Amino acid sequence: MPQAGFLWVFLAFIAFMAAPCYGQEIRATDSLESAFIYGDFQPADSLVILEELSYDIEDPEKKILYADWLIEVAKRQDSALWEMKGHRLRGNALRILGDYSEALEEYFRSAELAIVLDSDADLGTAYLTVADIYSLMKNTRNARRYYTRAIEILRNPSDQQDSVYLASALSNTGDEYYKQGKLDSALILFEESGQVFKALGYDLGIAYYLGSVGMVYSAQGKNEQALSKLMESLEILEAENDTYGIAAFLPFVSRTYLNTGNLDAALQYAKSSLEIGQQYNLKEQISEASFQLAEIHEARGNPSEALYHFKNYTIYKDSINNLGHVQQMARIRNDFEIARKQSEVDLLEKEALIQQLKEKRQKAVIIIGIGVLVVAFLVAYGLYRRYNYIKTTSAIIAREKSRSDALLRNILPEGTAEELKEYGKVRAQRFESVSVLFADFEGFTRHSENMSPEDLVMTVDYYFSEFDKITEQFGLEKIKTMGDCYMCAGGLPFPSEDHAVNIVRAALAFKEFVATVKQGPSLKMEGFDVRVGINSGPVVAGVVGTKKFAYDIWGDTVNIASRMESCSLPGRINLSEETYQLVRDHFDCEFRGMIHVKNKGMMKMYFISGDSAADQPASVAESAQTL
Repeated sequence: MPQAGFLWVFLAFIAFMAAPCYGQEIRATDSLESAFIYGDFQPADSLVILEELSYDIEDPEKKILYADWLIEVAKRQDSALWEMKGHRLRGNALRILGDYSEALEEYFRSAELAIVLDSDADLGTAYLTVADIYSLMKNTRNARRYYTRAIEILRNPSDQQDSVYLASALSNTGDEYYKQGKLDSALILFEESGQVFKALGYDLGIAYYLGSVGMVYSAQGKNEQALSKLMESLEILEAENDTYGIAAFLPFVSRTYLNTGNLDAALQYAKSSLEIGQQYNLKEQISEASFQLAEIHEARGNPSEALYHFKNYTIYKDSINNLGHVQQMARIRNDFEIARKQSEVDLLEKEALIQQLKEKRQKAVIIIGIGVLVVAFLVAYGLYRRYNYIKTTSAIIAREKSRSDALLRNILPEGTAEELKEYGKVRAQRFESVSVLFADFEGFTRHSENMSPEDLVMTVDYYFSEFDKITEQFGLEKIKTMGDCYMCAGGLPFPSEDHAVNIVRAALAFKEFVATVKQGPSLKMEGFDVRVGINSGPVVAGVVGTKKFAYDIWGDTVNIASRMESCSLPGRINLSEETYQLVRDHFDCEFRGMIHVKNKGMMKMYFISGDSAADQPASVAESAQTL
């Protein structure tokens, strides 16, 4: 199956060729590298030369070297634009090497710099590359999320370059649907991307469009149409000297010929794909070509060759997916498959030996044949029992892993949970703009003294369960609860521009729900008034502890948010000056004046006036009535 994201190879090429560059004066990459090493260039051209070298050089390790230099020089010159390009190029090289985690970190850094530069085109491109990595890591949910974001940003292109970015996003999204077997949806997106490329007259984009349509036709069994599209694509790619694209589509040509029974042609194209992959150390292509060769040799009746290529396929597949961190189930299954194929090879070799001895001694052949049958029966019986054992244990492992993953995602944000699973620890991360909310029930302590422990827990769970739903509805992150105090934050773990507006909307929903419970005569639940305080600013987030993990945030922003809650009034939402500046265009606010805050002195505070219903979603009152 193709790897999602191969289209960004030529996407980087387009971004690179969009502006005049020093490399147009020096045609050969080697000449450009020599000019850089010996200082034969103008200092003002250093950033452009480093960008060209990181893009043009085929060795991924050298790509990383020149990208690192580009980032360093850009930082010294205080150029966020070139630093962003450096991180994107470094991510491209890491992706080629199969280091997806590091590549993802580089792409997220380029997205942060695109936001600083207020560049929609660069931000859309960054989201596109992030989506590609998630697709390669088989994280369908995040892949779709970032593909959608990229397409939304790039839907209204301002120039030709933005149109190419949009076409690339559409094509990569189609590739994601293809991997999931949704061929009709994939074909629609490929055709839309092809229309854009044709309108631009961009040959390389047209080549990828034709190849993508060809692989869909191949999967649909339309072999003649598939070969026509794939051959037309390869012809353009060869003219453009795009080795990555050629290596990506050759396995589909081979598979299509295999489907038609033309084993010689299938073998020829699979070998070509493997040679290109080995030449440029393209692990994805080596893995795909090895699997294709294993299938072809198996169909040709060459079990030894099939086993050899199948082993290479598993080795490179493990390297790409980092299977050292995958559950034992996958390793057992691979061992079983290899053992089964080895037993088949051994059996065929023994049968060949029997055939040779048959001409000399018929009696010995019969004895050996019986022995082989007995061994085969014992092996088959042993494999059958092993299969049942593997099937049972694999199901148990998968079920327990699913439960542990679900529990971890419930405790920690998804990205943090994935980092913890992969590295065993989580690095603290600073967020420059976050909104923090504290909510507390007025008089809860007094009421709780007259309640049984069971009623107390039921009451807290009733309110906080609804708060959790509201928090998730507005894209916020629940941090923790402390007694009757509820704490959440917006703008993390993924930064967002509207975190302050969303957290105020959530606060209004909290207030409406609590008021509905207090006024509802049919609810057998103690009613309270809620005090809410909100502050915005920088925080540091991370995971506390090594036994019972807890995601938490720290900083003066958190302390002030707590003070805003304690200075609020029952049924009111109290805002700090920082939050007020972020939401004043969305809500009617009432200035309270300068109020003394413990350890902070006098601070400006604001109440949200009324309910601001125009800025709220559908009422949560119906939810409260049905609980």
